[in-house]
Amino acid sequence: MSLNGANGAVSEAKRFREEPGLPCLALDQMVWSKPPRTHVTGRAAANAKTLRRQLTEPEKRLWWQLRHRLPIDDSYFRRQVPIGPYVADFCCFSRRLIIEVDGEQHGFARGETYDAERDQYLRGQGYRVLRFPNRTILREIDIVLDTIDAALRATPGSETISQAAPPPPPTPSPQGGGECAET
Repeated sequence: MSLNGANGAVSEAKRFREEPGLPCLALDQMVWSKPPRTHVTGRAAANAKTLRRQLTEPEKRLWWQLRHRLPIDDSYFRRQVPIGPYVADFCCFSRRLIIEVDGEQHGFARGETYDAERDQYLRGQGYRVLRFPNRTILREIDIVLDTIDAALRATPGSETISQAAPPPPPTPSPQGGGECAET
């Protein structure tokens, strides 16, 4: 069976769903020969173009790291990529991986709701989404890169990848002692 891009994959998936007795494949489990076409809004395309020229400091640092320290086979990342009505900070089409750099606005209820809707849309398009706060990128870039590396090496559709970098280990108390201290 040959799947020619997203249109072929969608029609094949519909055929599988409609014909009894045929195995059903989820779209996010299919291997895409090229990125599926999504309707990119004019607003998203214009925003992406503007955002490419206005990277924040954490985005600049992560972009450099993705280009120079983390190239794995076909893991070419693009920055500020319009996907449907949204703009992804970084996207690796071949691995179906999106990396989002979250600024302070993402911690508020409105930002979290928007992020959840956006992530749901992107996952519906077959992407895996990793989110990292600005401060983690600036302070713990090695943890961020390890998480991205694990996601790149994982099988698409695998849910074993953490959605954010693990917190750094706790710092010792000024009094010392820690858990084993006698009281």
